[in-house]
Amino acid sequence: MSTSKTKDKYQIAVVPGDGIGKEVMQAAISVLNELDIEFDYVYGDAGDECLEKTGTALPKETLEIIKNADACLFGAAGETAADVIVKIRQEMKMFANLRPVKSYPNTNALFENIDFMIVRENTEGLYIADQEKMTDDGAIAKRIITREAEERIIDYAFNYAKENNKGKVTAVHKANVLKKSDGLFKEIFYEVAERYPEIDTEDYYVDATAMYLITQPQTFEVIVTTNLFGDILSDEGAGLVGGLGLIPSANIGENAALFESVHGSAPDIAGQGIANPIAMMLSAIMMLRYIGENEAADKFDAAILKVLEEAKTLTKDLGGSASTMEVTEAIKNNL
Repeated sequence: MSTSKTKDKYQIAVVPGDGIGKEVMQAAISVLNELDIEFDYVYGDAGDECLEKTGTALPKETLEIIKNADACLFGAAGETAADVIVKIRQEMKMFANLRPVKSYPNTNALFENIDFMIVRENTEGLYIADQEKMTDDGAIAKRIITREAEERIIDYAFNYAKENNKGKVTAVHKANVLKKSDGLFKEIFYEVAERYPEIDTEDYYVDATAMYLITQPQTFEVIVTTNLFGDILSDEGAGLVGGLGLIPSANIGENAALFESVHGSAPDIAGQGIANPIAMMLSAIMMLRYIGENEAADKFDAAILKVLEEAKTLTKDLGGSASTMEVTEAIKNNL
């Protein structure tokens, strides 16, 4: 996932978006500013409030800012999420969605020692709006699976496993029912696996995987799957480790990357200063690894871990009473 290089200065597109996106973004950037790295932040507008102000949820200017940046940090979008984040993924050809699922202490995780990555194909499957239409009887959606896209995401998953010392990749599909589309996915998976003989392989049906994530999540290391299945399993993974407030994500393309917390804009608590900033911070850590700043990423991650281990400064969703910025200051103090 890393660009395996560092620069003197990085241009980072920052799109706070709506609701608590603004609050958690401010928190994450305040910690980034404590690191020994020079960032040039270029801010862009997008989301519900942007739509009200400008008539568009994703202005062309914001897209240009993202295109010209080394990476993008994205906060949250409300009702316009599909018009914002999905469009950015499509415009920037961000074919891989990465969702790490990791258990941290004092976070209501169902199990200890959970640590796996879901690699989700981001460009096809059922999530293509113009392939859905109304009919006389109701509606119909077309599911698209192409050899090019699936080979690309599967190879990405194996390469991720290789680069991160993971010993196994699990393919998730429903080839017993979707014999042609998921049958092709499974076929490609084992073709690509031949290029990585040092990595173990297995494949499960998606319904069985949903059960195994509850009964034996520690056995997974890297999961690769199609768009819809990856979306659903990612949120199940969040439930395993304490909720969406602890789950970061990355959208990766050949020449672009966007990092976002996945908890949404949470309008019910927006403006109260109580949002958990850790998911956004973990997303920023993924960004640091992408740009090759692994030492800084390790330092940031260790500071978060220490705060969680001490359990003295936690937000309400983790059983504490600390504010967003109190958690942020505790993390900064541990750097």
